[in-house]
Amino acid sequence: MMQIVLVGLGAGAAAALLFASVASGSIIATLLFYLAPLPILIAALGWSHRAAVVAVLSAAGGLAAILGTYFFIAFLVGVGAPAWWLGYLALLARPGGTPAAIEWYPIGRLVLWAAVIGTMVVAVVIPTFGTDKESFQAALRSAFERAVRLQTAPGAPTAPDRPEAQRVIDILVLAIPPAAAVLTTLLNVINLWLAGRIVKVSGRLRRPWPDLSTLALPPLASGLLAAAIAGSFLPDLAGILAGVLAASLFMAYALVGFAVLHAITRSIGNRGLALGSAYAAVVMFGWPILGMSLLGLADGAFDIRARLARKRGPPTLPT
Repeated sequence: MMQIVLVGLGAGAAAALLFASVASGSIIATLLFYLAPLPILIAALGWSHRAAVVAVLSAAGGLAAILGTYFFIAFLVGVGAPAWWLGYLALLARPGGTPAAIEWYPIGRLVLWAAVIGTMVVAVVIPTFGTDKESFQAALRSAFERAVRLQTAPGAPTAPDRPEAQRVIDILVLAIPPAAAVLTTLLNVINLWLAGRIVKVSGRLRRPWPDLSTLALPPLASGLLAAAIAGSFLPDLAGILAGVLAASLFMAYALVGFAVLHAITRSIGNRGLALGSAYAAVVMFGWPILGMSLLGLADGAFDIRARLARKRGPPTLPT
């Protein structure tokens, strides 16, 4: 028990420092801020979810004592509770079909939870800008205009008043909520993967490392996505929140699309080049991520990986 407490306190201190680094405003600090859930997930996967609870509470308490209530709430809602929950779910298991088999919590459900958490985090933040669509968008637009003014050189024309600047701000006001949900979903998955790799290298990971090329979302995800897309046409904040959920789920299906890509390229030459080109295209241009989402959705509907596996037949045994 003492080891769990000590590990939790250490992980909490690391998570609090990473989270508080965003106050400096530098690019490196922002990257460190994105890794704030990592120590909590390492504590959860390597020791237990109890160590993660200690980490969350100690980090949140330290941030509250030094930086105030805002940082306490922001850490608890945006980092601490989601990291603890994902770490807890990752180690859930139940007896399998045989006495010696153990069925671990599916990675597809973990990815779905990452998307749901991404939506919930954005949903909690939205009311701090406004309680209806008009006030929310007005507050967001005002924040962007202030940011542009801070970047404008003294004596230059007021940048936010220019028509082209207003068009860009209008686009950002519409794009930021779903983009924030996509980023949060992706960061949840990346931090969980990093924590798993680190704990696996240390020899403390209790569950076997899954074959990520078999990643598939549960059937309810497609129905949830359809409902979210339909809901995005609703008026006021309901439509914005539904659009946020749809964006998170599209990101989850994009991860499935990458898993499909890894699976179907196993038998081709220059596989590394094909995968590298796909990842590079997504990082450089952004929009190809929609193609990966469609590939993930198509696999859910038509089971592309299983069809290709049947065509290839069983692997050739070495002689």
